[in-house]
Amino acid sequence: MNHEIAAMNKQDNWQTKVLITGGAIGAVLGLMTSWLLIRTARETRGGPPAISTGDAIKVGITTIGLVRAIAALGDRP
Repeated sequence: MNHEIAAMNKQDNWQTKVLITGGAIGAVLGLMTSWLLIRTARETRGGPPAISTGDAIKVGITTIGLVRAIAALGDRP
């Protein structure tokens, strides 16, 4: 019984590490991307960026592709 509990704790441990690491990386990348967008808009437009619907859709599709590629890493043996 103790071996089963230890195995469950070990399994939960790696899952927790992956969730925390992924969340931290995502937060840092999101902040860096936002900072770059603000900096570029300020330098070129002097104000808020003008993001078209088409540009937003392109970024969304690219993001979905990136998420799928990262999720596929879990399929590797």
